[in-house]
Amino acid sequence: MSRLASLFLLLAPLAALAHKPSDSYLHLTREGGGLTGRWDVALKDLDEVLSLDAQGDGTITWGELRARQADVTSYVLGRLALSAEGASCRLEAGGAPRVVRHSDGTYAVVDFVAHCPSAPTLLDINYSLLFDRDPQHRGILRVASGGASETLVLSASHHEAHVSLEGLSPWRRFGEVVVEGVKHIFAGLDHLLFLFALLLPSVLRREADGRWVPVLRFGPAVRDVVKVVSAFTVAHSLTLSAAVLGFVSLPSRFVESAIAASVIAAALNNVFPVVRGTRWVAALALGLLHGFGFASTLVDLELPTGSLAVTLVGFNVGVELGQLACVAAFLPLAFALRGSLLYRRALLVGGSAAIALVACVWFAERAFGVGMSIT
Repeated sequence: MSRLASLFLLLAPLAALAHKPSDSYLHLTREGGGLTGRWDVALKDLDEVLSLDAQGDGTITWGELRARQADVTSYVLGRLALSAEGASCRLEAGGAPRVVRHSDGTYAVVDFVAHCPSAPTLLDINYSLLFDRDPQHRGILRVASGGASETLVLSASHHEAHVSLEGLSPWRRFGEVVVEGVKHIFAGLDHLLFLFALLLPSVLRREADGRWVPVLRFGPAVRDVVKVVSAFTVAHSLTLSAAVLGFVSLPSRFVESAIAASVIAAALNNVFPVVRGTRWVAALALGLLHGFGFASTLVDLELPTGSLAVTLVGFNVGVELGQLACVAAFLPLAFALRGSLLYRRALLVGGSAAIALVACVWFAERAFGVGMSIT
């Protein structure tokens, strides 16, 4: 039991990494000679800073939020600086307090107007919300003018942006969206562990007596990996597109819980094999779930159709590049170690058991956990 407890403590930090990153959604629109803005910030993030939950019962009431609306507005707008043609714009809050639902919970909406000395054509943005508390926080920014828009992602290391409001096009930021897709793979630990659980047996062959033996040549291992990764790619691309385009919608808690369950299933299959020789079929079936998980980031952007198509393609390309980078790093090393007890016992069996244990923690949190809500 002590060893199990020690293993759990070692793996506990991994559980925290699997949650959806802290995001806010900032929309800036040029209208006439100025800018209007809408900023969606998660209630759970605001509560950590401003202690909105006065009763301490895990639920923010509408009355508690209205009572602190001035504090929320002051805090949020104080973390944004805009300037047009080098001259600062004055931010003025507007509109009644309101909330919206995103894929990961309830968000407070801060509406505002930016008064600039002249009609903005070149906009400078300095974003500093929550970086002092959460270095992994991201600001998802959409800038629009005349029916066209661009999407940017701001982070602690990249918190300033310079945007020309003339000739806005999602293609100008296509490369940045691809990079975000790559980052999403490496930040989404549940997806990574699922992929590695599928790849671990690729350099081994299971005998009828249950023993794992190394494959003799690199070619069969590569073909096995290609089938698994291709099946996973096709599956999650289908559901990613269907979810983002609004054809299919599933509750976030169900999707995230099912993803955790799929990681458990893939890992335990390496220890107690049920699916033999057709792991690509399992990758195809379980990849459908992971596409819904990838979709949450894009759905919350509320992009117009044209920008959505470009962003979807770029994000998907980035996800695939991230997966290929993982495979390229993993497969040669796994092939070199395939004949050792280190690989067959410690990595395949022990590693799969550890992945299953971490995924069990995720499943319990996602299926039965209670997040911050508003009543």
